[in-house]
Amino acid sequence: MSLPSLRLKANADRRLRAGHLWIYSNEIDVAATPLQGLAAGQQAILESASGKPLGVVAVSPNNLICARLLSRDAKLMLDKSLLVHRLNVALSLRERLFDKPCYRLVYGDSDLLPGLVVDRFFDILVVQLASATMEQHKDEVIAALVQVLKPSGILFKNDSAARDAEGLGRYVETVYGEVPDWVALEENGVKFEAPVREGQKTGWFYDHRMNRARLAPYVAGKRVLDLFSYIGGWGVQAGAFGASEVFCVDASGFALDGVERNAALNGISEKLTCIEGDVFEALKELKAAEERFDVVIADPPAFIKRKKDLKNGEGAYRRLNEQAMRLLNKDGILVSASCSMHLPEDDLNGILLTSARHLDRNLQLLERGGQGPDHPVHPAIPETRYIKSITCRLLPNS
Repeated sequence: MSLPSLRLKANADRRLRAGHLWIYSNEIDVAATPLQGLAAGQQAILESASGKPLGVVAVSPNNLICARLLSRDAKLMLDKSLLVHRLNVALSLRERLFDKPCYRLVYGDSDLLPGLVVDRFFDILVVQLASATMEQHKDEVIAALVQVLKPSGILFKNDSAARDAEGLGRYVETVYGEVPDWVALEENGVKFEAPVREGQKTGWFYDHRMNRARLAPYVAGKRVLDLFSYIGGWGVQAGAFGASEVFCVDASGFALDGVERNAALNGISEKLTCIEGDVFEALKELKAAEERFDVVIADPPAFIKRKKDLKNGEGAYRRLNEQAMRLLNKDGILVSASCSMHLPEDDLNGILLTSARHLDRNLQLLERGGQGPDHPVHPAIPETRYIKSITCRLLPNS
């Protein structure tokens, strides 16, 4: 099949040659190759200003990022064969890293499959298609996944806002085999079940796996508070790692049902207490009740989804961390996390220091963590790095 051309302006290929995968609409020579002549989801041959082929791109003509590189070989377009190859490359990394088939198998651009996310739960796959190109090739995606992984079920969890910018509708659908409402997984030796249909994103957040593993030496025999607990990724693991008590706080009763379900799976139900309600209000109530904890985990949803949210979002992180610190014992541990791509790690450090000094406490930064290696960072695309996790110790000022 011959593909249409998409030509860049003079010198607009520098970023691409340096390793980036995205093309912006203002970089296109629209006189030579009008963007509006292409349809969303179409593939095209990307050309330099001189007409030299640079590879194959997936086109989104109505977006600022109007194209994403699929291959630097102009002969390799997205089809089942390329999908199988890229899936095998992605799988070889994950199988090297993890002893159980529970991980993010495909992480979009970083695995050279822009617009595709696949999370693996043993023999169940949960897939997100975020681009018109991947949506148009969903049958090939299914066929490639079946060939490479032989799953018992595949769920398309296509209900994210990312699809809106591509003009795609939202839906959740079992597209292969059978997928139960709750699926099993194992992380750091702890058993869970995730609500893949009704839960957040794909039902689980594998990105903090390594950071949660680091909890073990801090929580043994300690009283732990897990804020924005969702279904217990942090809190249940804290209990499994030997915490004496764990309090999980979330606004969702459905999520807290998941906490109780997962606590029971690991035989630690007696250790866990669930608190349903707004986290900030719960923090105030715990402070008023003079509750104190040895470890507090603050892993909120993204407070900064866009750059224009930066100021308000930083204020929210400050309020959260300061209120969390108020509940810590005099030699307490705070695990402060952020999934806001627009919040640099140094800024989170600054928020923690400012909060500690406002409370007249000394702060020690003990460990820093990012997303696990099943969420590899593309070195030319800083947007692929979003997870920050800082473990710190709060001491009296004396």
